[in-house]
Amino acid sequence: MKQKNRIRRILSAATITAGLATSLAATSLPAQAEPIPGMRGIQHIGITVPNMNEAVAFFRDVLGCEPSFTFGTFKFEDDWMERHLDVHPRAAISDFQMVRCGNGTNLEVFEYTAPDQNRRGPRNSDIGGHHLAFYVDNMDAAVSYLKAKGVRVLDTPSTFTEGPAAGLTWVYFLAPWGLQLELVSAPNGMAHEKALQRKLWDPRFPAS
Repeated sequence: MKQKNRIRRILSAATITAGLATSLAATSLPAQAEPIPGMRGIQHIGITVPNMNEAVAFFRDVLGCEPSFTFGTFKFEDDWMERHLDVHPRAAISDFQMVRCGNGTNLEVFEYTAPDQNRRGPRNSDIGGHHLAFYVDNMDAAVSYLKAKGVRVLDTPSTFTEGPAAGLTWVYFLAPWGLQLELVSAPNGMAHEKALQRKLWDPRFPAS
């Protein structure tokens, strides 16, 4: 069984590494398209959760994020929600709140109701699948901390030993409502950082 799990991890890492290599090769090419005028970067990522207060408490109490202001209710009797947000006309936003997590982009946390709401979030293999990754300095300490908080951590951390992501250790964990999250750590950097002229954004060096 141990050998089988080891093979699975190797195959999984190889598949992901190949995908990263393809993506990084593409990013090394000169940009062909003009950017949106005045575009500076990602300002926030929006996520919809079953219970906003529960989600914000998790981000604050477990991950150390900083809750900011709330917007209140968005609900309209006409088709405003459909025209502006591409949701059911009778969908309503109960409340939503901004959250800042360290040296990263902001999160916009929504709580919706809708007649056609899908209550099961997408998996990574589904179209629209997504996850949020948090950089940590010490992977072992971070994993132990999450487990002590009762957070479900998926298996054990994996480390890339070759390819553009060599040096990166990662592991997935789940929020109480099922949101897929990830810890990443590369205390000695990753292989691609030595070759790319324009490196990926890194929360350790937010000004670079």
